[in-house]
Amino acid sequence: MKRLQKIMITALFGILSSQFVYADAAKDAWTELVNERARSRPEFAFVENNPALPNVLIYGDSISMAYTLRVRENLKGKANVYRIHLNGGDTARIIRATKEMQEAMAEHWPFEWDVIHLNAGLHDLKYLDENGKYDTQTGTLVRSPLKYAKRLKIAIDYFKETTPKAVIIFATTTPVPEESRGRKAGDAARFNEAALSMLKEYPEVVINDLYTFTQMNYAKWQAKPGDVHYNAAGSRAQGDKVAQVILSQLAKREETSR
Repeated sequence: MKRLQKIMITALFGILSSQFVYADAAKDAWTELVNERARSRPEFAFVENNPALPNVLIYGDSISMAYTLRVRENLKGKANVYRIHLNGGDTARIIRATKEMQEAMAEHWPFEWDVIHLNAGLHDLKYLDENGKYDTQTGTLVRSPLKYAKRLKIAIDYFKETTPKAVIIFATTTPVPEESRGRKAGDAARFNEAALSMLKEYPEVVINDLYTFTQMNYAKWQAKPGDVHYNAAGSRAQGDKVAQVILSQLAKREETSR
């Protein structure tokens, strides 16, 4: 009897040890993936996977970086909330960055995404000069609204092909204020219009209208005049909104799987 107990204890210790080794290897891989400047930022912290929970990916630029922690707070115990390992940038970066992350974490993430929340646009509507500097006077748009919609379509197709079971949520681009550095007021609305027109081809893609939600509260949420970013209250509210939309989709998936 004592010998059997020893065998069981040894086996259990081996299982626990392997789990710790696995977690450490995954954390090391993630830390190496995230660039050195971002490693100290909590939104880029390693997320230990709970296999009992669904998996959510937040893809987005600095706006999403600011609301990531709030989303995690709201979804704690309800979902594993990951984010892309960098500032998502413009739509041309989506596939490249996602592939980089997936390849680096492939052996550590034996799961599929249940929800992908996609928020990209502010870097597409920048005006840059020939040296890549912000210039709304003589600079050129990174890409037109039509080309933005085409790039977005390519990204949607990529996610649908590589993660066919995932619910894709598209968040409309948040507003650009007057006198914004490198961007023009009104362009976010034009780019969103092009994106939403294209997305009529994909009725299964869920729309999270962050633009309208933010526009209604812009005066009290704007970080400072001319800034496309938001204060703490604004980012928290956006995080609450994102979490609400994600939770509603997870609830629908759970209901249909019963």
